[in-house]
Amino acid sequence: MTEPEKYYASYNCIHKLCQKSAVEMLDKIGKPDVIVAIGGGGFIPSRILRTFLKRAGEKNIPIQAIGLSLYEDMGEQDKIGTEVVRTQWLDFGALEKNFDSLIGKNILIVDEVDDTRTTLHYALTELYKDVEKKAKSLGRDLSGTKFSIFVVHNKVKSKRASLDKKMMNGGIYISGADVPDQWIAYPWEAFDIDLQTKLAIEQGHN
Repeated sequence: MTEPEKYYASYNCIHKLCQKSAVEMLDKIGKPDVIVAIGGGGFIPSRILRTFLKRAGEKNIPIQAIGLSLYEDMGEQDKIGTEVVRTQWLDFGALEKNFDSLIGKNILIVDEVDDTRTTLHYALTELYKDVEKKAKSLGRDLSGTKFSIFVVHNKVKSKRASLDKKMMNGGIYISGADVPDQWIAYPWEAFDIDLQTKLAIEQGHN
């Protein structure tokens, strides 16, 4: 059986996609108050983005990490069901040392790839619920609270889940690049970074 061709991305490619997307973010939603990186693929893009979202003299945008795992099993009629499980979540105590809360804040969720959209749907929904719960406890509403999403790559395919624009509350969805439904090989997963870069250049992804 022939292994399907992979889509190879270089560090240069990802850096440039983050830089390009940061310009669009600043134009459309302004500087985020906090970046929420979905581990582990969201960590490096989040750090690159912060460089381009910060202006001289401004404080760094805090980056918080959440960990989510996907578990797939065969359900009725051999349909694959996917369960998302939290392995790490926001440290609201640490965040509230810098903010009164996330209420009214510009929140950016970052991941490396939008494949089935299951993980992004879960992250948006659960973060929204957390902030909504906090707002209700304080007798406040979610006015001004924006949830935006950035992914380095969006696979052009049917998705298993959707993103509720009402929850995003004026936030936006940005992908650095829309790509075919292929296995994407990211540089932080490579054992041989020179070969990874060579293959990415050959495919025009540098």
